[in-house]
Amino acid sequence: MIVLDTSVVVAAMNRRDDHHRAVVDWLQTVSGALVTSPLALAEMDYLVTRHGGLAAAQRLYDDFDAGAYRVEWWPAAIHGSVEVAREYRGLGLADASLVAIAGRLGTADVATLDERRFRTLRPLTGEPAFRLLPADAD
Repeated sequence: MIVLDTSVVVAAMNRRDDHHRAVVDWLQTVSGALVTSPLALAEMDYLVTRHGGLAAAQRLYDDFDAGAYRVEWWPAAIHGSVEVAREYRGLGLADASLVAIAGRLGTADVATLDERRFRTLRPLTGEPAFRLLPADAD
């Protein structure tokens, strides 16, 4: 299972993005579930619509409908997300929710292009660092 950040989806959908080809190539190798939060879904919707327009938003919605991403949320998820956001000031709830989901699922695998931020975060699983994909792919 891989926790999915907005940056990967935005790059995959934008052919002009510097990371587009690498992300698309990497996504074709992924066999496990890509898991994200409803907060990240809202962020994806906003950014894809803002930068790609309504046609891009419709393609994103098609991905959502097709089950391309599994959405994980539980009754105490917001509390766990807020706790992470308080520990890492300035992180934001969408990214904090991804850290909380990774902890709940027992994984340190995060698909993100935001290496600057995610390299400073520590997994709740006790591992020393997140494995950032596609950068850290074997």
